[in-house]
Amino acid sequence: MSIATGKFVIGLTGNIGTGKSVVRRMLEHLGAHGIDADALSHRAIAKGAPGYQAVIDHFGRWVLSPDGEIDRAKLARVVFADKEALAVLEGIIHPLVQQGVEWLIKRSPQRVVVIEAIKLLESSLARSCDSIWVAYAPPEVQMQRLMVNRKMSEAEARQRITAQSPQEKKLAAASVVIRNDSSYEEAWKQVTAAWNRVVPKEMISFTEENQPVHRHTPAADLTVLRGAPRDSEAIAGLLNRVSRPARPVTRDDIMAAFGEKAFLMLRSGGNLAGVLGWQVENLVARTVDLVLSPEVAPGDALPVLVEEMERASRNLQCEASLVFVPTELANEGFWKKLGYEKRLPQALSVTAWQEAANESMRTGSTMYFKQLRVDRVLRPI
Repeated sequence: MSIATGKFVIGLTGNIGTGKSVVRRMLEHLGAHGIDADALSHRAIAKGAPGYQAVIDHFGRWVLSPDGEIDRAKLARVVFADKEALAVLEGIIHPLVQQGVEWLIKRSPQRVVVIEAIKLLESSLARSCDSIWVAYAPPEVQMQRLMVNRKMSEAEARQRITAQSPQEKKLAAASVVIRNDSSYEEAWKQVTAAWNRVVPKEMISFTEENQPVHRHTPAADLTVLRGAPRDSEAIAGLLNRVSRPARPVTRDDIMAAFGEKAFLMLRSGGNLAGVLGWQVENLVARTVDLVLSPEVAPGDALPVLVEEMERASRNLQCEASLVFVPTELANEGFWKKLGYEKRLPQALSVTAWQEAANESMRTGSTMYFKQLRVDRVLRPI
């Protein structure tokens, strides 16, 4: 039974390194509202959040970093080596995450919701899901991903994998299994087929995520569309034509990028004239790609793209928007009109925002910040 009436809830799980976040983003491309419960667990023990003091009381102040935040790496080394310690930590975090998930589902404008959680089946969240999806990858693929993508040593990666319940247990509980050990395109075919087979059609028709947004200005007739993997070749073509990278961007590069971010496409007449690529993680929207064709004026094009990105980000309950702007578009006066301020990552007041900024900051780009919502998820009551 779903947590909220009138919603179809997909519970998505899988062991570490199986690519479940990529599957969640695929479902978002299809129109689902995505919730990363694992990111909420990090927020639950952040400084000022309701689980912060409980963790310190049990594990001691030695888990704190110099800035007073809980050092998750220190904490992980303890709990992944001690099942009792892990159970204590989960007892603190899981009820708070459950509350946060319920709040986000009720606020979602979409009727299809996907909850990504590594401990979905071990928590009460599973009972609230209409369908259980499991991402699977063989152990050797898990190891490779952890060592390459997360820079873990072989010993650390093996410890993380063996500390979790066997994948077979998750597979036995699955309504849908996505084998995620090949290309993005192969996984996308599996997810699309399962979506069409499992999700009620009346739920899908409700979403407005893929509807075009039209904006008429004195200078141009502009349309914004949500990009889909089928648009990969067109997006790659614009990036190559405008940015002229040292290594040309391929269709496969963009297909892979859809596993990390969403794209908005700006059309002027019948031509693709702009692309905005952004990702939402930990309730922070990060615009990491922003390219405009010389044929469109930034003053006409950027407000259309940015406002649509903000609308979609607010639907996902984002607290803040970070836009990383290339030099040619870093006009401070223009961004001020859109409500953005030029900031450095260390000047942001929330640790999760700082982490997102540091992760996405690129050499030669300027970061602009805008707070999208004053109230915060998992803030102390």
